[in-house]
Amino acid sequence: MRVGVLTGGGDCPGLNAVIRGIVRKGTQEYGYDFVGFRDGWRGPLEGDTLTLDISAVRGILPRGGTILGSSRTNPFKQDEGVRRIKDNLAKQEIEALIAIGGEDTLGVAARLSDEHAIPCVGVPKTIDNDLSATDYTFGFDTAVGVATEAIDRLHTTAESHMRVLVVEVMGRHAGWIALHSGLAGGANVILIPEQRFDIEQVCRWIESRFKVRYAPIVVVAEGAMPKDGQMVLKDDSTDSFGHVRLSGVGEWLAKEIEARTGKEARTTVLGHTQRGGTPSAFDRWLATRFGLHAIDAVRDGDFGKMVALRGTDIVRVPIAEATAKLKTVDPALYAEVGVFFG
Repeated sequence: MRVGVLTGGGDCPGLNAVIRGIVRKGTQEYGYDFVGFRDGWRGPLEGDTLTLDISAVRGILPRGGTILGSSRTNPFKQDEGVRRIKDNLAKQEIEALIAIGGEDTLGVAARLSDEHAIPCVGVPKTIDNDLSATDYTFGFDTAVGVATEAIDRLHTTAESHMRVLVVEVMGRHAGWIALHSGLAGGANVILIPEQRFDIEQVCRWIESRFKVRYAPIVVVAEGAMPKDGQMVLKDDSTDSFGHVRLSGVGEWLAKEIEARTGKEARTTVLGHTQRGGTPSAFDRWLATRFGLHAIDAVRDGDFGKMVALRGTDIVRVPIAEATAKLKTVDPALYAEVGVFFG
């Protein structure tokens, strides 16, 4: 059997560990051959490939990013996209395709499998941890670790100058990174997309910290919105899946805080540093297990499924079900950390 592998959407730590797990087990135990498609769905659209064998995956476990490259290409927005994919899979004699990605990449895999009979298996990847069918996605733990370390470092400089520091982290629709890193890093305010915030309340929390000679740290997810406002955009452009480019809520928030409280405020946007670099031990462990179970699903002919973590077990769920809705922060969970605000 020849199996195709692709990584789509935003890169994240742990992608190479998945590829390694797939190739090592598939080659050694099942005798499969592997073809890597470059740059997400662009690869099968254009027939752009590379050979994946044992030597190709040697030494990639601790590497961030993806040796296959990635993109936000949407085949359903391309002329004759499905036909082109089918033709290129046939030319390469590909009998199964493993798609590693988030809601958009896996959404494409679900349609190709369910509507066009292309045998696909999905592996969940997103630093946002917002796929509802799995307890955790790899990349999330690394992103939280990067953000927490940044918050730890910012505490000392904030205290030295007695100023407000606003830390903007990733999180378009889900505030998991903000919630976990904010709590772990001792932030005084955490703002997430699931809960619109009151800027006046934020300012009251900040002023209460200054009364006890404490420089506050505000952690805000990029998709967080004020009660009387809207999402702050980087620009008006959208990608092929219709997503706008976010970034800017941190800077907006710092200006509002400074204007309303008279306290000096600065912004740090962590941006792509959360997605780059070597994966944490947990992400290497989880990604490797996902890879091992993904190739097992191929062996079993269990297509249209995504591997997922439930407790400590890896299970299979329909890709369509896994991408039907996002996993967002429960209001009760967010309320738990409210004791540390202000």
